Formats: sequence, structure tokens, C-alpha cells
Amino acid sequence: MNNISKEYAAYPDLLTIYQESFSGNFTLPALTDYGGRTLTYGHLAKRIARLHLFFEKAGIKPGDKVALLGRNSVNWIVTFMGTITYGAVIVPILHEFNPADAINIINHSDANILFVNESIWEKMSLDDLPEINCVVSLESRKVIAERPERFVSAGKRKAKSPTQIIHTLSRNFALRYPEGFGPGDVRYTPRPDDDTAVINYTSGTTGFSKGVMLTYRNLWGNVAFGLRSRLHYEGSRALSFLPLAHAYACAFDMLVPMAAGTHVTVLGRQPTPQLLMTALHKVKPSLVICVPLILEKIYKKVILPMISKPSIRWVLSVPMLDKAVYSRIRSKLVDAFGGNFEEVIVGGAPLNPEVEEFLLRIHFPLTVGYGMTECGPLISYSPWRRFTPGSAGRTLRGLMTAKILKEPGADLGEIVVKGTNVMKGYYKNPDATLAVLEADGWLHTGDMGTLGDPDDRTIMIKGRYKTMILSATGQNIYPEEIEAKFNNMPYVNETIIVERGGGLTGLIYPDIEAAGNDGLSWEDITALMDDNRKEVNKLVAPYERIDSVEIVDHPFEKTPKQSIKRFLYK
Repeated sequence: MNNISKEYAAYPDLLTIYQESFSGNFTLPALTDYGGRTLTYGHLAKRIARLHLFFEKAGIKPGDKVALLGRNSVNWIVTFMGTITYGAVIVPILHEFNPADAINIINHSDANILFVNESIWEKMSLDDLPEINCVVSLESRKVIAERPERFVSAGKRKAKSPTQIIHTLSRNFALRYPEGFGPGDVRYTPRPDDDTAVINYTSGTTGFSKGVMLTYRNLWGNVAFGLRSRLHYEGSRALSFLPLAHAYACAFDMLVPMAAGTHVTVLGRQPTPQLLMTALHKVKPSLVICVPLILEKIYKKVILPMISKPSIRWVLSVPMLDKAVYSRIRSKLVDAFGGNFEEVIVGGAPLNPEVEEFLLRIHFPLTVGYGMTECGPLISYSPWRRFTPGSAGRTLRGLMTAKILKEPGADLGEIVVKGTNVMKGYYKNPDATLAVLEADGWLHTGDMGTLGDPDDRTIMIKGRYKTMILSATGQNIYPEEIEAKFNNMPYVNETIIVERGGGLTGLIYPDIEAAGNDGLSWEDITALMDDNRKEVNKLVAPYERIDSVEIVDHPFEKTPKQSIKRFLYK
């Protein structure tokens, strides 16, 4: 890697890191589907080699796009790792996207092959995906749809369908590795640093598609930092329960663990509180990657009722006795997370200050990191013992630089960052790229905050001025997408989606004239808007659902450019 500080000089390029990890940890456990079978690193490398052979026979070339749509699973990880080590571009798509948005992403990405859960594919059609030549089931790893006329096997004139290629794959694999597949057969050709490895979409609706192009260099920066910081290490354990299609979980529940020789257990189901606590107790992870919602629920439903009891409040007011209570709470909380972790890293959304203050008061090993998809994702982090309360950690030394753009006399300004982890740009969206990425590499985060001195580098985030809403589970919510769907509903004129009380509220200016012409009363309009809300909720992801609507009787105020003045309606 060029222009990297000496502290990271020992780390080779990304694909060499994985080559060394997979071959060096060949007999160690690598991946387990929760409640299912385990793959060693040798098995993982062999599965990847089979996928490479399939790509080769199917005419997939380095740089081609491979779409990946499904829940977390061992097969999901094999597909992701197999694609980037082959040199193709992986396009991971949240399984929670509705089918229309997922189709738009696949088409926008120019992917020509799709790996997908069969239950998701049931709601899709090859007719809607003109560039897709082949669809492979993530469960069975068999072809479930294809355009065989587009495939020509490498080095032959006779066309072979993907189904035929898979049918003969075991035989061809045995011919390629006649002595069996061993550690010495794990070989990955390094890719240029600036080649795109991943296109990670932050939204799906037509007109708002932003595919973040993350390069091998961007991924390397996150992985090298994770290795140097020993977030994961050879023989450590991880429980993956956040969506791997998100950059946060992708980096620290998959990319770094796979580089370190960690055993990752994949929880491929909805992480209900009971299931998650059971899995944590069983796996006993060495590091917990978490979103605020989990800690906030535990605090609100378990800790707060306990410390609110009159008897406990009295004990907490007595010096020395309070320490005993806090120690007991801390011990129970540590046990709930498996009891074997170094720290809990919270990211993806702001942590409730009250929850953070309490957890730090009882010396729970908590730290808060800061990042964004456009940095793959990490910008700042501090180990829990050096974490500054209320901060987002320290800017990554040797990899990232931050500064604050502020008006004269202002106390804070926009956080802008530059460095190894900053994306290449948005795929096929130069206008969106120019809006956030300057020619000299500075990326506008859209977050307002302050920054410590050059030796400290601590980022303090004070708020956001972008329209994006972060859900409690760390999902990016783009209100314009939901508004576009709502504006297509009957008798709707204009809509603004705002965050209130931890949920989404739709402010609706109805088409009063049309409603009046049809003889509808205000009560009728109110009932219709709630019906519209229910219909819109069927079209969006679960985390984008609208909790309530409020009807306004006048148009929203606008700028001279006819943009709604959103700040008036928060």
C-alpha cells in the first residue's frame, strides 16, 4: 500500500492478508451457522476455490458485478469472500429492502449474476432483471434461473448453461486439484488498490440510488486497523447478528475476523432478545459488535426498573453501598453478553446519553465508534479504557484525518474526513459524488461536531444537518424515498417524514380540493391518510415504517427553489 504510515507497513495487501489467513489457519474453525455445521478455514478456502472455478467457467471476469441478496449465513459469507478474492465486485443488498427497491439496485449496479435466498426470489422475476444472466440459490447453491444463451465456457466455442457448469463442477475441481486441496493451493492475486471491491447501496428507490464504491484499499484500511488493534485475533470468537450487508457489520463481524483467524458464528435469524441472549451465552464472543437499540432496550426494560425501586434508590444514595449494587448490575450485564468479551463496540447510530452515562458509571466495557458507509465504515474509535464519554472515539491515526469546517465565531462545524478509508465515489452518480467528495479527497460527512487537538483527535458529534434519519437499529432512512411513495397515494398532495419519539411520523398536506370534489369530510380524509400509511408500510423496509400521520391544512413552506423548508417541521 502506498502512502501508509509505518505502523501499518507490516500488513500486506488485502487479498494477501486473506491468503495468509486461510492457509495459515487451515484447520481452525472459521464459520458456523448457528445450530448448524462448522467450516474450517480449509473448508472455507475450498468452497471459495469452487466458486472461483464456477466464475471462470461461466465467463465472469475481474471487475464484473455480482449481486448478493439474502439473510446472513455461511453461504452468504462464502459468496462475498469468494467474489472479492476473485477480483469481481460484490454488490451486497439488505434482505429487508422491498423487492422493487432490490430490483432497482441490481439493475443500477450492472450485476450480471445474482445470489439470493429462494424465499426472496419468489417475489422477483428474471424479466425484471435484464442484465442478470444467472440466479443462484444461497441455500442449495444451485441455479434457480438462467439465460443459458449468454454463457460460453472459457476456451470453448460450445455454450454451456450455468446449470451444466455446476453439474460438472466437482469433476473439474478434481481435475484442477488432483492431489486434493491443501494450504498451498490458497492463492489470491492482489488487485490494484484503487479497484472497486464492493458497491454498497445506501438506498434503493429509483432516483435516490447511491452505490458507495469501496476499493480494496478502503477495505484494507479497516481490516489493517482491526488487526493492529487486535479487535479480533487467531482463535477468538465472534457472533454475527447485525446485517452483513451493512458496512459496519461487514467490516467487523466478517472482514476483520476472517483476516485474523477468528471463529464466526452466524445468527441467520431475527435477533429477538431471547434468541440473542441465548446465542451470546452459547458462543461467548471475544468482542461484541452492537447497535444502540440493544443496550437501550436492556437499560429501559431491565436496569431502569431495578434502580428505580425505592429500596434500591436509597442504597444507591449511600457511599460504598452504591458500588456493591453497581458491581452486581455490571456482573449480570457482562454475563448476559456471554461473559468472555473484551469490550462492546456500539456504532451505527447515536447511543442514548443517559444509557451511556450509566454504563460507564458501572464500568461496563463500552466504547462508541464512528463511521459511515462511505468510509467502509470506520473513521474513529478508542478502546473502552481510553474512551472519552460522550465522544465518538479518536480519528484513526495513520489512516484517517479529520477537520472541522465552521463559520467564523461558530462553536462547531461540519466534520470532514480524508484518508485510506474514504470511498472512490458513488457508482454512476457523479453529481452525488461531487456533492460530498472534494477533488483533494476531503469527504463531507454531513455531521456537526468538534475535534480535539492533533494529539488527541477525539471527535464529538453534536448533531446532523442532512435529511437522513438514523433508525434505532442503525439503518439509514432517507425520507425522500418514503415521501415519494406516500405522494403517490390517494388524495395526498405533499408529505414530510420526520422522526418523533423514536419513530417516524408522516406530516401530510392532503389534496383538499380533490377530496372536496368527491364529497369527503375532514374525518374521511384523516381516516384515508391512515389507510395510506398502512399501504406505504407494505412498500418499505420494516425500519422505514411510519408510526403515525398528522394532517396539516396548508401547503408546506418552501424556498425560492420550491424545496420544502424541512427545518420548520422537525
